[in-house]
Amino acid sequence: MGNFIRGGKKEVPAISTASMPDIVFMLIFFFMITTTMRQSDPLVKASVPEASQVEKLERKSLVSYIFVGPPTNSKLGNEARIQLNDSFATVDDIPNFIFAERESRDEIDRKFLTTSIKADKSVRMGVIIDIKQQLREVGAFKLSYSARKEVEK
Repeated sequence: MGNFIRGGKKEVPAISTASMPDIVFMLIFFFMITTTMRQSDPLVKASVPEASQVEKLERKSLVSYIFVGPPTNSKLGNEARIQLNDSFATVDDIPNFIFAERESRDEIDRKFLTTSIKADKSVRMGVIIDIKQQLREVGAFKLSYSARKEVEK
């Protein structure tokens, strides 16, 4: 038989970095597509209450949020305030908010528009009733309350 001579130590080839920019751009593109941006900055604290029966909203793009709770800035006090989009508002501003939300949607989607009240669990029910009364006057009958699913023990 023939003799096989082992030729010294073989070197490991260098890792090619030619495809690295492609991989980086794919990752950037992936995170840009999957990341959602906040619609508005929270000006009120809204730790929503727990509920035993919770349903997810199907089309979140057709939901208008009304935030109710104490302001995040303690200089503004700790009474419950209403936030519509990015500003504080009063109960009397709700009809204009609903009309503006309707006008910003397509005519086909207006009948599916839902108003969601995201209220802090410490907010008095009188404020919620006033908001519901204003919504009833402008014909915004599709209403939901934001809540967390109750943790089973």
